[in-house]
Amino acid sequence: MRLLRSTDLALRVLMRLAVAGESTPTTRQVAEDMDVPYTHAAKVVAELQHLGLVDARRGRGGGLTLSAKGRTASVGAVVRTFEGEGDVVDCEGASPCPLNSACRLRGALRTAQEAFFAALDPVTVEDITARPTGPLLLSIAGRT
Repeated sequence: MRLLRSTDLALRVLMRLAVAGESTPTTRQVAEDMDVPYTHAAKVVAELQHLGLVDARRGRGGGLTLSAKGRTASVGAVVRTFEGEGDVVDCEGASPCPLNSACRLRGALRTAQEAFFAALDPVTVEDITARPTGPLLLSIAGRT
């Protein structure tokens, strides 16, 4: 399974903010740290804020912080939210699959997708930023 760019970025933003300490990086700084376009980062940050995982303050002294809910957020829940609940394959799209009425593959792929999410459910943002990841994230942000 391949994650959407927005899902990958959401996880990296959460990880970056988890190790930010007292600093409050801006969306622009996080985008630069992650080497992604600002507009893409802004959309992801807005969704994370909407989910209550990130707090954002505007103006002087503003920036991004990880909320308490964000620290203990399930990686599986974040991935589900950003990936959506759709099927792995599109059997009924513009060219419907001729096997659609009797296909067993779609069910097997859905089971595999749920197993993927279930494996990520007990993993929290705190878990994925523990050593050695946390110090590496700080070095990427230019804070040694």
